[in-house]
Parts: sequence; C-alpha cells; structure tokens
Amino acid sequence: MTLTAPPPVATARRERPMAPAKIRILETAQRLFYDEGIRATGVDLLIAESSVTKATFYKHFGSKDRLVLDYVEIQRQRGAAQLEEAIGDARGAAATIGRVVDMVESTIESESYRGCPFMNAAAEYPDRQHPVREVTAAHTDHVAARLSEVFAELGHPMPGAAADELTLAINGAHAWSYMADDVAARAGLRRVAERLIAECDAPR
Repeated sequence: MTLTAPPPVATARRERPMAPAKIRILETAQRLFYDEGIRATGVDLLIAESSVTKATFYKHFGSKDRLVLDYVEIQRQRGAAQLEEAIGDARGAAATIGRVVDMVESTIESESYRGCPFMNAAAEYPDRQHPVREVTAAHTDHVAARLSEVFAELGHPMPGAAADELTLAINGAHAWSYMADDVAARAGLRRVAERLIAECDAPR
C-alpha cells in the first residue's frame, strides 16, 4: 500500500507536500514495525531499508520515538477510515454490521496479517501513560464510540453495551486468529454479530 501524508488539521495556510524521503521512511517503518516489531527494528535498519542518509532521517524525525508515534498515528487514521468505509451507506442491521465483520475477516485472512497492529504496539509499551498507548487506546475508544452511534441508528436498546461487546469480539478475533485458530475466531465473531443484529429494531 502506498503511503500518503496523514490528513492535515485544517489551518488557514496550505500544508507543504511531504518530502519523498520522509514518505520512504514512513513506508519502511510501516512495514518493519508491523512485520518485525517496533523495538526489534533499529534506526540503522530503517535508514538502510529507506535508502536515506542518517542526516536525512534525523532531519525529518529527530528520533526513532517520533517515527514510532507517526507510525501508530497513521495506523489509527487508516483504521478509522477502514471502519467508515465498511459502515458506508449500508441500510439495515444485517448489512451494516455484516460489512464491519467482513472488514475484520478480510484483514484476518490476509497473507500479510501479523496480528492487530494496535495490540502489537501496546504490548511493546507497558506504561499506560506512554504516548504510544494513548494512541492505541484512542483507536479502540473510537471504534467503540462509532459502533455505539451505529447501533443507536439501528435501534438497538442498549447501543453502548452492544458496541462494547462487538468491539471486544473484534479484538478477540484479531488476537485468536493470529495466535491459534482463525476459523474459530471468525465463527465466534459472526455469532456475536448475528445476536446483536437480532437485537436491533431497524429493518434487517
């Protein structure tokens, strides 16, 4: 997947285009941090794989820690965009929630799947106050909040609880599928989704 600059915060002035070297470093970090692990990936490897000089690396990021934060933030933005795409303009509980589950299953079934990037990142940073953990927590909070809005629109009697349950099932499917049995993980997620769909008042 080709990396583009994260969506900028709206300002009065036009944002500068991201430098090609910076994009290469970010794309390399996306691949290595996810495939090999954040702490296991050193700056020298990032520089070599990005085909940049050490001076260029530090010019754009200053430190590996800054790059790590950009990595998890890009993952957060991608995750939010994928969720919105899945929800889309579907009508009815089965179509809407079904598309969210389809999105999760598509991710799990990918040959390049190495587990949930947010869980992986959180596991490497045990301090809950660390900025990386703040981003990973923000991702999960956003998913639950957005799903709560969806369940409210679908007429679920307890949209917040339903959203929490589906978020838990999604996270469980991500973990279970990578650790052991992806078939059982997908089936379990489907069962939870089907029960929540049946509890909605909106047409199915």
